[in-house]
Amino acid sequence: MANIKDIAELAQVSIATVSRALSTPGAVRPPTLQKIEAAIAQLNYRPNMLAVGLRRRRSDNVIVAVPSIFNPFTSAFVQGIENVAREAGIRVLLGITDSDQALLDSYVGMIASKQADGMILLDKILPTAVLQTPPENPAPPIVLACEYPPGLSLPRVRIDNVEAAAMLVNHLVRQGHTRIAVITGPIDQNMSRDRLSGFLLGLKRAGLASDKAPIVHGDFTLQSGYDAVRQLLAAKAGFTGLCCANDEMALGAMAALREAGIAIPDGVSVVGFDNLRFGAFASPPLTTMEVPTVETGEAAMRLMLDMLRDPLDANREIILPYRLVVRQSSGPAPTAVKPGKAKKPRGQTS
Repeated sequence: MANIKDIAELAQVSIATVSRALSTPGAVRPPTLQKIEAAIAQLNYRPNMLAVGLRRRRSDNVIVAVPSIFNPFTSAFVQGIENVAREAGIRVLLGITDSDQALLDSYVGMIASKQADGMILLDKILPTAVLQTPPENPAPPIVLACEYPPGLSLPRVRIDNVEAAAMLVNHLVRQGHTRIAVITGPIDQNMSRDRLSGFLLGLKRAGLASDKAPIVHGDFTLQSGYDAVRQLLAAKAGFTGLCCANDEMALGAMAALREAGIAIPDGVSVVGFDNLRFGAFASPPLTTMEVPTVETGEAAMRLMLDMLRDPLDANREIILPYRLVVRQSSGPAPTAVKPGKAKKPRGQTS
C-alpha cells in the first residue's frame, strides 16, 4: 500500500509538502499541487482521513443526534442534512440517543476528541457540555433543530409552532366547530408546549373557552393518539373537532373514532401536524399542517457549515414557513356526536 513517502518520491517533492497538500491544499503552489495529485492518482493512494483530520484539526464529520429512527419525521430530516453535507464533502454520522443523557454526552465527546466537528441535535435533551459551559469556554458547535429551549444561545432551525397550531384551530372554527379537543405531545418538550399554546391561542381568538377545552397528553405515537380518543370518549367530552400535535397521533385517534362508530369528518373532524407522507393515504386523507422537514435538515446543515467557518456567529435562528394542507378528514361541524350513532360518511373528493 502506498504511503506519503512514495507520493513524495514520485512527485519529486518533500514529505512535508505532501502532508501540507493533504491538510491545507490552499497553502501549496498550484503546479506542485498538480504533481502531488497526479502521484496520488497513479499510486491509488487513500489517506487516513482521521489522521489528516487530526493534523488540520478537522474531521469533516458531523454527528446527527436523534432520539429514534422509527419516527418518519427523522428520516426526512436526516435526508435534508445529507443533501447539503454531501455537496460540502461532509460525512454524516448518525447517533441514536434514545433520549439518554450519558449517550448524548458520549457523542459530544467525539467533538472534543476531533472525531467529529459538530453536532446537529433533534432531541428534547441537551448535552451537559452545553448546559454547564462557562462563558470563557465556548460550547462545541451544535445546531438545534425543532427543539429550542428559551434563553439558550445556540443556532437553531424551527417553524412558528404557536401560530401554526392556532391556524389549525382557526380552520376548524371556520367549519363551524365550537367544541374542539386537543391531543398534545410530550409536555416536557418545548415544541409540544408551543403547539399546545397555539391550540389554546386559536380557541381564545375564536372567543371559545380555552380553559375548558378537553386536553389529553400523548407522546407522538399512534398508540397514544388511539388511547387519548378512548379517554376523551370515556369522559364524554362531547367534541366535534380534534387537534392533534402530530400526524401519528392523529392517525391513531382516527382509528379509535372509527372503532367507536364515529364517522370522520361527519362525526368528528380531525387535524394533524407535520404532513408526513402517509397522512395523504389515510382513510379519509388527513388535514394537517405541513412542516418543511427536509428543508429543516438542509437549513440545519447550512448553519453548521457557517459555524465551522465562523465559530463566533453562533446565535442565529432560521424560522421556516409552514402551510395548511386541507384534506377530507375535516369538514363542517355536526350538531352532536354520540358513539355508535354517527351518520354515514358523505361522499369525498380528492
